[in-house]
Formats: sequence, C-alpha cells, structure tokens
Amino acid sequence: MTPSSPVATTVLHPDRLLPADDATRAIARDLYDSVADAPIISPHGHVSPDLLREDRPFADPAELFIVHDHYVTRILRSAGVDLADLGAGGGPYDPREVWRAFASRWELFAGTASGYWLRDEFVELFGLREEPSADRADAHFDAISGQLRLAEYRPRALFERFAIDVLATTDDPLDDLSAHRELAADATLRGRVLPTFRPDAYLDPQAPSFVSRTEALAAWSGSPVADYDAYLDGLRARREYFIAHGAVSADHGVRQPFTVELEHDEAARLYRRAVSGRLSEDEAEVFAGHMLLMSAEMSVRDGLVMTVHPGVLRNHSTETFAAYGPDTGHDIPVATEYTRALRPLLQRFGTAADFHLILFTVDETVYSREIAPLAGFYPSVFIGAPWWFLDAPDAIQRFRSATTETAGFYNGSGFIDDTRAFLSIPARHDAARRSDAGFLARYVREGRLSIRQAERIALDLVDAIPRRAFKL
Repeated sequence: MTPSSPVATTVLHPDRLLPADDATRAIARDLYDSVADAPIISPHGHVSPDLLREDRPFADPAELFIVHDHYVTRILRSAGVDLADLGAGGGPYDPREVWRAFASRWELFAGTASGYWLRDEFVELFGLREEPSADRADAHFDAISGQLRLAEYRPRALFERFAIDVLATTDDPLDDLSAHRELAADATLRGRVLPTFRPDAYLDPQAPSFVSRTEALAAWSGSPVADYDAYLDGLRARREYFIAHGAVSADHGVRQPFTVELEHDEAARLYRRAVSGRLSEDEAEVFAGHMLLMSAEMSVRDGLVMTVHPGVLRNHSTETFAAYGPDTGHDIPVATEYTRALRPLLQRFGTAADFHLILFTVDETVYSREIAPLAGFYPSVFIGAPWWFLDAPDAIQRFRSATTETAGFYNGSGFIDDTRAFLSIPARHDAARRSDAGFLARYVREGRLSIRQAERIALDLVDAIPRRAFKL
C-alpha cells in the first residue's frame, strides 16, 4: 500500500520578514514588538463605507477573498482561468467552484505579496493550518463559511478586532455621503471612517464619463454645463461638502502627473470644447494638466491633502475591459516623470503654508532620482508609501533604501494599504511594520542610528508620520 503524501501545513514564523542574521534579527524583533499591536491608520483605501454601515455577514469565502480582489484574480487569469468563472464584472458565479479554482492553483501565489497576505489571513483569522489545495478546497470552504456566520466575523466586529483607528474610503464627488453621516453619528463604532474626494472623471476629458459627470455637477449646482467658472465653483462646493463630512484628502489617479497653468480664457475655451466632446487628445491632456494644478490651488485654499497616484495604463486589455469592466486586473504600470511635470504646480504652491502633496509611484526608478529629492526640499511634498505592485515586502525594503538617505523618514506618508480587500488590512500593515523593523535594525547594527532613535522612528512610522502627512 502506497502511503499518502504528507499534508502541507502552514506555520507563520514569528520572525517572518525579519533579517536573517541573529544579531540584527534580535534588534528587529524588539522594534517590531513595540509596534505590532499599535492601532491601524489607513488614510487611503477602497473599502466601501456600506460594508460597515450595513454590517452584513460576508457571503462566502470566494466573495470575501477572490471575486473582488484583482490582486488575486489577475494571477489566476495568468494561468488561463476565465474571469467569467471568477465572477468578474458582476456576473453569476458558483462560489464553491471559484474557491476550487483558487485552491487548486495555490502554488501560483508562492513568493507573491498576495500569497503572503492570504496565508496570514487564513492562519490568523480562520485558524487554517493546512495549505490550500485541490484536495482540501471543500473542507476549507466549509470551515471558513461556518465561521463567517458567527457574530465575531461580521465587518464591525472585525473592524474592532483589527484596531483600526482611521479608515478612509474613496468616493465620487457627488456622493451624498449618507453612509459616512450614519457612521460618524454611531457612538458604538470606535475609529473614524472618512470619505476621500476622488474627482478624476470630472477633471480629465479623456475619461469615458467626463461629459455625463460634468453635466451632473452642473445640474447639482444649477448652472449651465458650459460655464467654466460655475464648473470650478461646483468642484469647490463639493470639496467643502466632503470636508464637512470628515474628509482630509483629495485623491487624483492620473496617467502622468503633468501640470500646466493656463490663462483663464484659454482654460474656459478648452472646457467648453471638452463638455461638447470636441477636444483633441493633445488638448485634453493640457486641460487635465491645468485641472491638476487648479486642484492644488483648491487644496491650498481649503486644506485637503492632495494625493497623486500616477503611472498606470488602465484597462490594458481592451477585450477584458469590454467584457468585464474596470478593476479586473489588467492595469499595468508605465514609466513616470515628476520633476518637470510637477514644476508648474510646485513653482506656485511648493512652499505654500499647510499645503500637503503626497506623491505615489509604481515606477521604482523615480524614488531616489525624483520623489525623494523633491520631498527633501519642498515643505509641501511627502513621499507616498510603496503602492500596488510595490507594496510587497522586498519592494518596501528597496523603497526605504532609495528614499531614506535623501529625504529621511519624516518626509513620508507612513504605510498605506490602498486596498479593497478588507480582511487584508491588518496583514498588509503587519508586513510593513516587520519590514520597517528590519530596515531600522540594520541601521542600528551599522551604527547609523541609535537604538533610541530606531525605537522612536518605528513608532512614528505607524502613528505620528501618517497623522502629520494626512492632517489627522
């Protein structure tokens, strides 16, 4: 009789992600322990406020871990899994079959950030000690499903368990923010849930919905859609509405951080052409660059932190976009330039009092060449945390090495999870804390920091630094 193969078990090493050599690891372990249980500050992300307002039980493991997480679905797609079979685009799907497709391909996630976070979630939240596999797919599906029916696995209970102090969402400028009003008025919910003003579709004439969005803005303000000044006033008014509901930042997802200052009449002319759908591609880029600069002017006036997330070619697969829509795993990074592109904006507002501009990138080459030097001079500029494809443990180490010697630790934003996957938030923050503890420990061992300095910085990276950058 042939013996069965041993079951692959999952054990989370207590010193995971910490340095390999014993002496540095010992220092890193102490630094990590000092911040491991600190509250989570998540000032930029994409969790819906309705998740907490409605507090409904999660439907099933597939809906929770796979269907809405393009970090996961893109890897499965790379192995030939049809996105339709994963529930892409809101289509029907069989949760158990989705889970089986994932579990039978678990080896695809080895070494990836997604695999690291998922393993952390499976063990820490659900106590799964065996690696996902085709053989154990149904057993794991049933085990997680059973726990999801328990009160302690509903969104609010997990929000408390995760010790989230601040959670920012991403919201359309015309959203009525009713979910945020209800959450803010609920004294039983500890921690703040803040809206974030996301105006991309209202500023970029190349956005597919630009005309309909500007028409809706004009209807809300009761002004003619072709009136450029009324358009600006409408954006300002909606920003004030967000501020009144707790918003601290406005987020801009642009292809390139290009800025240009136009004379008023030229901007008005381009705007009129934009709302009539008659702008050329070059004109559209100029107008969008002008509106990015105008958004900075608005932030100087109203105090909203300005975050800029550039450098992604959205919807790279036209076929996939047509079938399933956006956010389905085929947004691909491109090279990004900041120094010249942002100069018009920084010439006007780089030293403006209380203006905060947080620059993100998915182009690692610009950390040491452009972003860190900009943050090391302009009081308004902060280095955004490693984002998206760069939020993995090794990439975080490279980020620290690329930026610290030029701009230090205190010109940054602190870690930002930038996620739709609610259950991954503590895993992501824990990975960043471990990575930073290892980086600081190396500096201590090399005589570049004292242990007291490292202890202070470790704490500030998870508390004082994000609070300062996002005006919390």
